Amino acid sequence: MADRPVLLLGGTAEARSLAADLHAAGIPVVSSLAGRVRDPRLPVGPVRIGGFGGVEGLVGWLREHDVAAVVDATHPFARTMSEHAAGAAEQLGTPLLRLRRPAWQPSESDRWEQVADIGEAARAVADRTVAHLAGVDPSGMDSAGRRLRVLLTTGRQDVGVFADNADAWFLIRVVDPPTCPLPPRHQIVRSRGPYDLSGELTLLRENSIDVLVTKNSGGDLTRAKLTAAAELGVPVVMVQRPPEPALGTAVHTAAAAKEWIAHLNA
Repeated sequence: MADRPVLLLGGTAEARSLAADLHAAGIPVVSSLAGRVRDPRLPVGPVRIGGFGGVEGLVGWLREHDVAAVVDATHPFARTMSEHAAGAAEQLGTPLLRLRRPAWQPSESDRWEQVADIGEAARAVADRTVAHLAGVDPSGMDSAGRRLRVLLTTGRQDVGVFADNADAWFLIRVVDPPTCPLPPRHQIVRSRGPYDLSGELTLLRENSIDVLVTKNSGGDLTRAKLTAAAELGVPVVMVQRPPEPALGTAVHTAAAAKEWIAHLNA
């Protein structure tokens, strides 16, 4: 590898940790962020922000900068970027590593309804809304006449799929405000993790949350909401991760990613 750089597709805590490790080890790395967050947490070292222009644009960038390896440390739900990274790496024969935090796994105390995608999550909430208004809430509690109260933590780009639910109330937690259509009854809470258990318990209690909707992002930064939901008996609609590209090696930690890169550099 010599002085050829590593392209680190980032935006996650794991990516920032890896960028710092590589910088400290003297391994050249360029971090790339999608630019969807208005004020992102920037990693150590050189950073580029914005898209590449699809697979062919990424191929051109990798060639121009003589990239030695690509590390895909994007969010587990950044499916398009992961597919583009795999396609470009395959075209050029560039080594590809996927750095993915482990997915959350339900425990015996968790009440998860696992769904395949965000559209299915919206349908699950719609079903719960109807049942709740009819007084046959899945929790077994008498809910007649009271609107279902939903904590929505799936990110601002997915809020629009819940916009036609006029009978539930949504507490929408996001980093940046959504620009898509919103449910008629909602409140926006802007915040950024990490979150602690005490704060999540308070949020669920004070807002009388009946159901939590989230994505299986994994990691510890936002896990407290799941622990809080389990303690309070709040059911969770959990959106499962999209399938990963078959190309490349996968690791779960920045330390393992650094070791993989060091091996390439040996």
